[in-house]
Amino acid sequence: MSLSDHPRAYGTAALTVAFAAGILVTLGFKDLYPELEGRFQRIRQARARRRRRVSTSKDPAAESRRGSLFFGGPVTLEDHERGYGSDDDDDSSSSNGKEKESIVDGIEGCIGNTPLVKIRSLSEATGREILAKAEFLNGAGGSPKDRVALNMIRSAESQGLLTPGRGDTIYEGTVGSTGISLAALARARGYRAHICMPDDQSAEKSALLHHLGATVERVPVAPITSPHHFVNLARTRAAEHTASAATPTDSRGFFADQFESRANAAAHEATTGPEIWAQTGGGRLDAFVAGAGTGGTVAGVARYLKSADRKVSGRQGTLRIVLADPQGSGLYNKVRHGVMYAGATEREGTRRRSQVDSIVEGIGINRITENFEAGRALIDDAVRVTDEQACRMARWLVEHDGIFVGSSSAVNCVAAVATALALPPGSRVVTVLCDSGTRHLSKFWKRIGEMGLEDNDNDRDGSDPDAAEQSGDLLSILGLSPTGTSTR
Repeated sequence: MSLSDHPRAYGTAALTVAFAAGILVTLGFKDLYPELEGRFQRIRQARARRRRRVSTSKDPAAESRRGSLFFGGPVTLEDHERGYGSDDDDDSSSSNGKEKESIVDGIEGCIGNTPLVKIRSLSEATGREILAKAEFLNGAGGSPKDRVALNMIRSAESQGLLTPGRGDTIYEGTVGSTGISLAALARARGYRAHICMPDDQSAEKSALLHHLGATVERVPVAPITSPHHFVNLARTRAAEHTASAATPTDSRGFFADQFESRANAAAHEATTGPEIWAQTGGGRLDAFVAGAGTGGTVAGVARYLKSADRKVSGRQGTLRIVLADPQGSGLYNKVRHGVMYAGATEREGTRRRSQVDSIVEGIGINRITENFEAGRALIDDAVRVTDEQACRMARWLVEHDGIFVGSSSAVNCVAAVATALALPPGSRVVTVLCDSGTRHLSKFWKRIGEMGLEDNDNDRDGSDPDAAEQSGDLLSILGLSPTGTSTR
């Protein structure tokens, strides 16, 4: 007798087989696909974390059940198949292989968003928190000039002064850092760079410019009134290049003009200032300290911070902007006394800055630039820093914090300490670390070595006065009183 002769028995057997198959599929699904199940669970947990809520399911067993063909959740698999960088994968583990991508477009994407670093030794020595914007970590040229160079190039492109692929050349007069940033970005955007710089600047800078593909023209130091001044010479070279163009498709020369271009200060007002404001928790700082060469950094940051500070209830007018000025520069007197010169026999703007004025490079000047003027009214005070103080500070930072920077950064830090001491205990001061000490080996750091400050590591028994001083009190080393005034 066959099952076909008994329909009822046939139906019972078929139902039994189907039921058994369903159980096997249900139990075997996760054994066959353990990775899929794990990925689903991780994504579900990530969603729960982002939504900041705890499951409120009335059926705890249902929440803990593994997905199967009989439960709806696991069947919807679209999230498992989404590409890299999907929002739902933000918190998934590295074994998932689905982390959100973070890719910048070209070397320009490495500019900005530099860390704000607490300098522990300076903070401990002053009883105030001293923070430094690590601008030497900008990824194109390794200084705050990366921001400036990129903004000047973009501004010129928007005005039709530079055209990628036409063979245009960017000309600039610089003591080094702006030229390095321009040279790197020029290549990245399809241009050439021609840099004019004084011959008293460190050899490392001109060598780096050469390796970046720039034409480097080192010229004798001259006053700004001379056509042979490095800035005026760059302007002339750009004009000559443009004048030689016979057709619209011929290459042009563009003079970046960092000292007078408002794109300079605008770069810092648009980026550096907002970054500092955000990194200090919405402007929780009492003073910002920076030197001035072109004046773009101090002016641009001051414009943003002062504007933002005025909008904070109960804090209007409390934020101080302080200029750090090296010896040989006239800006200290301009801020403090309203004049650029030191005595009645010296007419404003005529002093010739030369190598003997200061060993510091990058900041300090004896004229008012358009960029500095844009923020001069916002500068509350100025601190003059000697070469000796700068050298001792640079060595102190290496010795106590492992920070190796150049001369302008050292000047900023001395001025930050003096400014901090003039404020109540617990105050917060922000300054700028401009560039690495590797660009200052043959000049600034050579002087530090000649002062004997680098011999301290080999003399810890106190027999060497300089060694004992370097490992001692910071204020004594810098010649500062507890209120920040000079004792020398």
